[in-house]
Amino acid sequence: MPLKIIRQDITKMKVDAIVNTTNEEMVGYSGVDLAVHNAAGPLLDIECKKLAPLGLGSAKITNGYNLDAKHIIHTSGPVWHGGLAGESIILKSCYTESLKLAVEYGCESVAFPLISAGAYGYPKDKVLKFAIQVITEFLFEHELNVYLCVYDRKSYEFSKAVFNEISEFITDDYVEEKTAAFNAEIDSSEEFIPRKTLRFERKCDSTPVCASMPAPQSGAKNKSLEEYMKAMDKSFAYKLFDYIDAKGMTDVECYKKANVDKKTFSKIKCNPQTYKPSKQTAVAFAIALELTLDETQDLLASAGLTLSRSFTFDKIIRYFLQKGVYDVFVINEALFEFDQMLLGC
Repeated sequence: MPLKIIRQDITKMKVDAIVNTTNEEMVGYSGVDLAVHNAAGPLLDIECKKLAPLGLGSAKITNGYNLDAKHIIHTSGPVWHGGLAGESIILKSCYTESLKLAVEYGCESVAFPLISAGAYGYPKDKVLKFAIQVITEFLFEHELNVYLCVYDRKSYEFSKAVFNEISEFITDDYVEEKTAAFNAEIDSSEEFIPRKTLRFERKCDSTPVCASMPAPQSGAKNKSLEEYMKAMDKSFAYKLFDYIDAKGMTDVECYKKANVDKKTFSKIKCNPQTYKPSKQTAVAFAIALELTLDETQDLLASAGLTLSRSFTFDKIIRYFLQKGVYDVFVINEALFEFDQMLLGC
């Protein structure tokens, strides 16, 4: 998954580089900056003093020292002044310049905090949404695994209105399912069918019961397993390629929009008959292709999967498909809030 939101202390990340949001003097005063300096050790302080000062919105790279990360990318974010002092321009530069440095130094994975969302006062929900937008744009041009580290649930501000609507949708879906099952049980029970009426219907109906049933296909009993296998539907890969062509998309556009990495898509292309995706990956492609619920079920069925009415993940996907929302990261925000696996791979 090229972009993943996780709950984790950034100093514990085992990646090629972590991003440290710091001040212009590059001295660890508080927050993430202090935690990074404490975890990396005193040699980081020495290197940072040589590199300072650090301009607003710019980025510089150091060794990771005692961290599990190979490198630390330091960036100086904006102080929040209500959003009218060019904060978003500086914040975008922080993320973009840090990503450029990661690519320049050959990093394959990088972890970000919510820049300026601590002592600098930038609203956490605004930083999260803005970071997703900027990182996504960058990943359309580069192959890189990026993690957005959200330290705790309080740092994550999900829309309460949407949360309540999804919760209601899940509950209503559950009630409808149970009601339908109850009605079906009643309809199928002979206890509720009057015996005399049942005999009367059978007596008056001149058509034998078996005549109304579909006749077995000619020679079906004589078909061999090999013949049945030849009649199999297309595999997931071929079904996916058909949808990509039908939507007029390129392969790159599709897997980037699906938040799927190049390596995974290469596996699909190299093993079209045998590749079996996870449900998160299959659904991500369906969202990227903007498929309807029926089309999504068709694509999932080719991999032996389905969107059921029994799991929270499936119901959330159904909710967004019915709403016509096809932004993987918007959907991932909801999945994250409900503690579900995120779309992509």
